[in-house]
Amino acid sequence: MTQQGVRWTADQVLALAPDAASREAAGRLATAGPWSEVGSTDGGTVWGVCRGGGGGPYRTVVDVADASGPACTCGCPSLRCPCKHALGLLLLWAGGDGAVPEGEPPAWAERWVTGRREDAEAAAGTETAETGAAETEAAGAEAVETGAAGAEAAAGAAGDPSGSVSRTRDPVAARRRAERRAERITAGATELEQRLADLLRGGLAEAEQTGYAWWEETAARMVDAQAPGLASRVRELGSTASSGSDWPVRLLEECALLHLLDQGWLRRDRLPEDLAATVRTRVGLPATADGPAVRDQWLILAQYDSVDARLTTRRVWLYGTETGRTALLLSYGAAGRAPELTLPVGLSLDAELSTYPGGGRRRAALGKRFAPPAPVEIRPKGVTPSQALARYGSALRDDPWLESVPVTLEQVVPVPDGDSWQLADASGETALPLTPAFGNRAGLWRLVALSGGVPVQVFGECGHRGFTPLTAWPAGPGQAVSLT
Repeated sequence: MTQQGVRWTADQVLALAPDAASREAAGRLATAGPWSEVGSTDGGTVWGVCRGGGGGPYRTVVDVADASGPACTCGCPSLRCPCKHALGLLLLWAGGDGAVPEGEPPAWAERWVTGRREDAEAAAGTETAETGAAETEAAGAEAVETGAAGAEAAAGAAGDPSGSVSRTRDPVAARRRAERRAERITAGATELEQRLADLLRGGLAEAEQTGYAWWEETAARMVDAQAPGLASRVRELGSTASSGSDWPVRLLEECALLHLLDQGWLRRDRLPEDLAATVRTRVGLPATADGPAVRDQWLILAQYDSVDARLTTRRVWLYGTETGRTALLLSYGAAGRAPELTLPVGLSLDAELSTYPGGGRRRAALGKRFAPPAPVEIRPKGVTPSQALARYGSALRDDPWLESVPVTLEQVVPVPDGDSWQLADASGETALPLTPAFGNRAGLWRLVALSGGVPVQVFGECGHRGFTPLTAWPAGPGQAVSLT
């Protein structure tokens, strides 16, 4: 049992897995056979010794009650966190059939848990002291920073294209660095506009013949211009060319959006501040979470990873049960490494969030956590399919490059539509098509089985390609079911 007296579900455990291979391997270890010396406490510690194939046995300990999120240690050489042994042990514990009895932890498990919690308390004390010292120093700097120097520093902060305001010992130098970077991005955007014009002047058929090298060379030019957001969009254009029968239409659409972003940057001084902040973020300039800290019981709606050759990006959607706000946390890991942030879907987190600038202000930074994730009966408020589409259309006014918006659909049923699927409301009058990519995932059949023809509640992302379900709740009482 956790300190809340409730074991996790298997879905909540599997939501912690860094990849599909880890989930599959953990399933094979979720039996009593490979384990010995297993046990748990009502304080949230689970431990066991797993018989290894080569270098085992491996001592494994998981602390699910840590306020900073589930933590684990294992004697195996895996770089994944959590590894398959930690996941398998948690699955065995979540089964609740007595395979992992309650008891006193052995010395090796107790040492790790105690040491970790003591380190966390020490780090929290150090952080508080450093924050207080920094605030005192900043207040003193404000008191003496007057006259022309103070005015110039304020002007530099206001004109910072990154959208972030930070205190530095030399604000004039920081402003000049920001201006130089803005000049390089402007030169890159101007060059990109010319390349797009040349591409369209020659016709899209030429794009099919140039191959990916031309797009990669253009992306490299944008990297040189310190505009990683532009570089990423150029690479997406290269992947779109000659991919699928409708690639000319999609390529033209993406070229138009890239042209709009270029023009937004070149004319950013004429834009409303929120839209200008969105443009800066889309171009690739860093930003800080400058919104006020908002404490709430944040329901963990969904967690999933997207992987490319360079980076693993983890997206975690949260819903404020008191504020009604939906927020997105992003966490990154190098190629082949799982991001550090891990939150179990379906639980609630008592924490503070601060939003980043830009249209909609959905992206947030996770601040202080006041307790470990805990079970909660509350579900997010839902809307109809037509209201979901209207919400996406409204969001495009604030961010024209937005792929999708988070939406919870109320009382919908998955129904086949030819070779694809859609979510129809209970009356059958309106429906949202599911994205083609979701139709190839196991989550589709999990959703169909959960519904059984009865309306359910589904959270996901609604965009121009359709609706991607991420989590669902049954018609009656029951736990959230991850569909990722």
